Amino acid sequence: MKTRNKTLGYLVPIFALCVFMLVIYGAYVPHKPAEIQRVVCIKFKPGTTPQEVEKHLRDFATMKKAVKDVVAYSAGHVQKSGNNGEQFDVIHYLTFRTNEAAQEYTLNADRVAFVKANEGHWDKVLEMNSNIEK
Repeated sequence: MKTRNKTLGYLVPIFALCVFMLVIYGAYVPHKPAEIQRVVCIKFKPGTTPQEVEKHLRDFATMKKAVKDVVAYSAGHVQKSGNNGEQFDVIHYLTFRTNEAAQEYTLNADRVAFVKANEGHWDKVLEMNSNIEK
């Protein structure tokens, strides 16, 4: 009976260590890499105020949270340089795990409502998807 208790005394910490290692492994191993990035470039109509542009950026950031398939999102103002002209004012970057998720995003009701609410301020829009190369 004494050897059984001794064996159990060694196995319990080893078992606990194995469970801990599996939890750590699951937390740090990526499940499925992102495959698609969508770039949305927008040029605002002349006369659009900076406050309206900032509202657009806030609303877009809020809208992307309602879409469950967006893995990552960032946005910013286009940096102006002398040789590229002023084709666009802001750029949004959205990352999706699959091509299907990117296609579903274009049909999402929140996105459609955002476009209808804001397209009056837009002069030009460029949207394109690209593969993420590893």
